[in-house]
Amino acid sequence: MIVKNKDQRVAVLVDVQNLYYSGKNLFNSRVNYKNLLTQVVQKRLLVRAIAYVINADDTKENVFFNAVHEAGFEVKEKPLQTFYGGAKKGDWDLGIGMDAIRLGNKVDSIILVSGDGDFKPVVNYLQQALGCLVEVVAFKMTANNELIEIADDFTNIEDYKAKLLFKI
Repeated sequence: MIVKNKDQRVAVLVDVQNLYYSGKNLFNSRVNYKNLLTQVVQKRLLVRAIAYVINADDTKENVFFNAVHEAGFEVKEKPLQTFYGGAKKGDWDLGIGMDAIRLGNKVDSIILVSGDGDFKPVVNYLQQALGCLVEVVAFKMTANNELIEIADDFTNIEDYKAKLLFKI
């Protein structure tokens, strides 16, 4: 566990797709983003809070995106890609990784809200090259174990279900 103090500068980067599917599949729930931000920042100095979303041109999404923005997040959108043959893809891994690296020199701690193991090289770079702490926040049941192990701190969303989740 790391020391968290009121003078510590933090950036929160949320992989919304990762949270959405984990919450839905594990608990038939959605994440309360306002409570999530409060829980992870813990009265430290918030420099940036960014939520990365995939826009599939569904009218319901705009209500959700606005709610995430109202919860205190800058919302970055990317369109859902549809490939020849109908396959679809939407992820922000590279964008989140690049933002983490860009912000690493401006904060003391990056709070990565995702359990995606693809972030392991980024976490390692932030720690080793930039001297930045990396806190991972995710559902432990769906999080990559190696990502949890290399993080300086891990918060299991499952431990805060009453505060961070609401039923669909």
